[in-house]
Amino acid sequence: MPKKLKLEGLDCASCAYEIEEALKKEGFEFALVNFPTKEVVIEGDIEKAKEIIKRVEPGVKIIEKDEHDRNHDHDDLKKMLYFIIPSLLLFIIGILLRYYYEMDNAFVFGIFTMSYLLVGWKVLRNAVVNSVRGNVFDENFLITIATLGAFAIREYPEAVGVMLFYVVGEFFQDLAVNRSRRSIKSLLALKAEYASLKVGEKIVKVKPEELKVGDIIVIKPGERVPVDGIIIEGSSNVDTSALTGESVPRTVKEGEEILSGMVNLSGLLTVKVTKELKESTISRILELVENASARKAKTEKLITRFARYYTPAVVGLAALIALIPPLAFGEPFSDWFYRALVLLVISCPCALVLSIPLGYFGGIGKSAREGILVKGSNFLDALSKATIVAFDKTGTLTKGVFKVTKIEMRNGFTEEEIIKFAALAEAHSNHPIAKAIKEAYGKEINEAEIKEHENIAGHGVKARIDGVEVMVGNDRLLHRFNIEHDTCRVKGTVAHVVINGKYAGYIIISDEIKEDAPIAVRDLKRLGVKRVIMVTGDNREVAAEIAKQLGLDSFYAELLPEDKVKIIEELEKEKAPNDKIVFVGDGINDAPVLARADVGVAMGALGSDAAIETADVVIMDDKPAKLPTGIRVARKTQRIVWQNIVFALGVKLAFISLGILGEATMWEAVFADVGVALIAVFNAMRILR
Repeated sequence: MPKKLKLEGLDCASCAYEIEEALKKEGFEFALVNFPTKEVVIEGDIEKAKEIIKRVEPGVKIIEKDEHDRNHDHDDLKKMLYFIIPSLLLFIIGILLRYYYEMDNAFVFGIFTMSYLLVGWKVLRNAVVNSVRGNVFDENFLITIATLGAFAIREYPEAVGVMLFYVVGEFFQDLAVNRSRRSIKSLLALKAEYASLKVGEKIVKVKPEELKVGDIIVIKPGERVPVDGIIIEGSSNVDTSALTGESVPRTVKEGEEILSGMVNLSGLLTVKVTKELKESTISRILELVENASARKAKTEKLITRFARYYTPAVVGLAALIALIPPLAFGEPFSDWFYRALVLLVISCPCALVLSIPLGYFGGIGKSAREGILVKGSNFLDALSKATIVAFDKTGTLTKGVFKVTKIEMRNGFTEEEIIKFAALAEAHSNHPIAKAIKEAYGKEINEAEIKEHENIAGHGVKARIDGVEVMVGNDRLLHRFNIEHDTCRVKGTVAHVVINGKYAGYIIISDEIKEDAPIAVRDLKRLGVKRVIMVTGDNREVAAEIAKQLGLDSFYAELLPEDKVKIIEELEKEKAPNDKIVFVGDGINDAPVLARADVGVAMGALGSDAAIETADVVIMDDKPAKLPTGIRVARKTQRIVWQNIVFALGVKLAFISLGILGEATMWEAVFADVGVALIAVFNAMRILR
């Protein structure tokens, strides 16, 4: 069972990557450090993991997840101000004394040193500890070398100013990152603070974690549902927007399931607990969203690899710039040493390794807010490249609720006779068509009347009811028993009825198209999806009619689950290498094809464990129009991620060039590092809007 730990003081995205790599090297099969949430998820020896984390990042405080104080980050930032404000005042005094009063003595040096140590002590400590442990190329070490180098060439104001600017920049960067984390988590702040447990005649307030299966709880109007359960008394309207993104309240009544995260709006409900908090819908959703960063997008992996080589390369270049011109061409050492220091400040790839995971985390959080669970940033990337979308029919494009819409009579039989004998013949079947026929009959079925019953696979059923032989099935059944009939092809799902060897007529059973299915198809085409198709096990006539009504590009009918997989494999051969195939199904019957498609999307999956396990993306209500919304969020996420990559690299390369030419100061270099990271973080936060 994976264990979750909180890492307080984890302020560096590249440090998160180093912790993850160290854990994997030490034999942890599953180790995920989630920088946006400052959490580590591991399977294995917790104490060993703690030792490794402490070795890699000594400044990080490791605490149990449930012990975490949610205001801790805010308190840390407040403490930083206690050092920044006095340092800034001393820096201003030092500047006045040096440049206005033209003083340059030990007293002025002492003021600058005090100002430097007030804000820089933590950076200096981390630089020493990390370099001793072999982590030479981290940002603390680079800033330390750059600022101490400035002190060495008597540029005290610049050394202090750069350290102060760097720490203030880090302060605002942390503020932005924490705000972003809170924004993302507030999208998922769905857990109830307490539950009202019924103990005898009393109501006791308890933590949702304390509830057990079988407990009886009371949910008052305005309260959030703490755990999944069954309503045993009362009816109400509930707000499901937190789970499904739907603004229209849902009506619930006695005997129906109610899920954690919903808000009771009107009536008093008495509920029997069916799942403990850790197994409830809301806990599973939160876990899926928080752990989605385990499945990293190619862009994230690429940038992580790039960062590993970029920093040492720039440090190497800085060393060459400091040494070659003075040694080979007799240039002034202090000038070229200063240029090298500028390059050291620029060399940290923070803007990239910080903003990109934050961007994807924001995209996953925004999707969850819309009622779309994306299980990883790799699936978010794939969704943005969707060019072929294949829908299942029943329960996906249609409501999956069959109703008898027409009864046609032949050879003198009445409507009542046809529906009665058909219902009796189908008495033992749970097929949706059989259920529709029994519902249309509407009377209690006396099973004692059914003397014989035979299921004829792929054809229908044959039964003897009080001496009357009845057959109900498809056209193949009529031909198999040579029944004379005048109707073969009927638009819609049809059940032919034969009574005592005579064709009695047929029953048409219809499945209604979902109201938003045409909107989904239209929006997908507007988004540039090249082909929107349907793959179904239903008969060709029904499929043709649905495809025509929805304006689909094509359809494939009368398919078994393995046939659907073959269709996806054929489409795979036709598509371009970067194009992605999305299959949308119900998540239970379509497991093989959901697994085979580039992105498997489960529909109508609210509360369905099987759908959540099978699919890559889960639409938490049964609305196909949510798919275009998911694609829009995915495309916006990728667009912002690439904006950050281009912006950060562009600014870094520009300042590296200016630094080499001697046109950039250390102040500008700090902007190229911290300022760019800050801008990239704010840009990543736009995903949440």
